[in-house]
Amino acid sequence: MPQRLVVGLTGASGAVYGVRLLHRARALGVETHLVASAAGVLNAHHELELDRKALHALADHSHAPADIGACIASGSFDAAAMAIAPCSMKTLAAIAHGLSDNLLTRCADVMLKERRKLLLMVRETPLNLAHLRNMTAVTEMGAIVFPPLPAFYHRPRSLDDVVDDTVERALAMLGIDGARPQVWRGL
Repeated sequence: MPQRLVVGLTGASGAVYGVRLLHRARALGVETHLVASAAGVLNAHHELELDRKALHALADHSHAPADIGACIASGSFDAAAMAIAPCSMKTLAAIAHGLSDNLLTRCADVMLKERRKLLLMVRETPLNLAHLRNMTAVTEMGAIVFPPLPAFYHRPRSLDDVVDDTVERALAMLGIDGARPQVWRGL
């Protein structure tokens, strides 16, 4: 059975991260399940000119945020990990406070309760105290707070290089077979 990855896409800027995760997971033979919030779909359209249908086509399976009865809402669904890319501060707060009020936050809750990997590509700057406290709370619960901050030591030549490196690092952090993050070799 192939590895399964749940990908959440929220309304924070940076839809390219979720889209690139879906592309890369497909290339690696990973089965993907997408949950995109209404604001996530809006951002994908605004930032990448993808409509809902095109966005959903990037995943093996797409689930509506209101479909709280979807297979991925249960701990019995064998998903290796979940990435929310990008993760809005609203979604972060909901996860930090256990508000499983839609499929996206319910899946995050399932990952935490089942002790599976949950990676949150949080997007906001500057950060206020509520953001920091929510990041601390989800970290204490077992989530990985993974702001998509670029690494420059490998001298990226384009924005695509920066995004690709971040996505590979995220996939490796999630334990996805075949991920190829750039490795620092020293000076």
